[in-house]
Amino acid sequence: MPSTPYIVIRGVVLRETETKESDKILTLLTAERGKLSIIARGARRKSCKYAACAQSLAYSEWTLYQKGDWYYANEGSTLELWNGLRTDLDALSLAFYFAELTEAVTTEETPASELLRHLLNGLYALSTLHKPPTLAKPAFELKLLCLAGYEPLADSCAYCGCPAPEQPLLDVVHGVLRCRNCGVKESALSMPLCRDSLAALRHIIYGDPKRLYAFRLGEEPLRRLSAAAEAFAAAQLERGFKTLDFYKSLRPAETMSK
Repeated sequence: MPSTPYIVIRGVVLRETETKESDKILTLLTAERGKLSIIARGARRKSCKYAACAQSLAYSEWTLYQKGDWYYANEGSTLELWNGLRTDLDALSLAFYFAELTEAVTTEETPASELLRHLLNGLYALSTLHKPPTLAKPAFELKLLCLAGYEPLADSCAYCGCPAPEQPLLDVVHGVLRCRNCGVKESALSMPLCRDSLAALRHIIYGDPKRLYAFRLGEEPLRRLSAAAEAFAAAQLERGFKTLDFYKSLRPAETMSK
């Protein structure tokens, strides 16, 4: 029997881990409590009443109870399963990367309403709006890092103050924009941008979140933006992501061009 009252909470499954014979441990992203681990007993059985809720990326409403240090699932009802991802392996693999990246910047028992909203918007962009994964990826990465407290300074060169560097670079370690000839000795790893990719970077960082994915770029500016966003995430979080490696393995031509 539950030792504490039931709580009702909504969340996205960031990760599922199989345990015991038919159970799962689910890592949820919730608005009120940030990252939350719950035990879903019998979730691997086809007869389980909340089996659909207990799969990665599912957005559901859960009724939980706490026993000791663990939360246990009592009931679950799906709100969104992102069916548009199931027929597009590129989009699905990128969505798993979105989830892993989000988990990396989220902590337990810390409200995360903006991070949850950002993840839901990213999944909606891939599943329903069918935004190109190559465009959605850098937009999601950069904005997530901003929301998590890693926002880069991109309004002007950090050294000379020029708002429109002719050959802009993003120092992904220090998180600043610079001209090619500025701060050379102080700079760590810098990724080259161009006028269009810089404009897109600023749109992502400073623009209306509701229009986050509402931009277009040519192939080369988009390649530069993507490389800079990926390097920035890796440098700031100091780690790699298996889901990103898998996503990139599906796009060998693009990966090799970088």
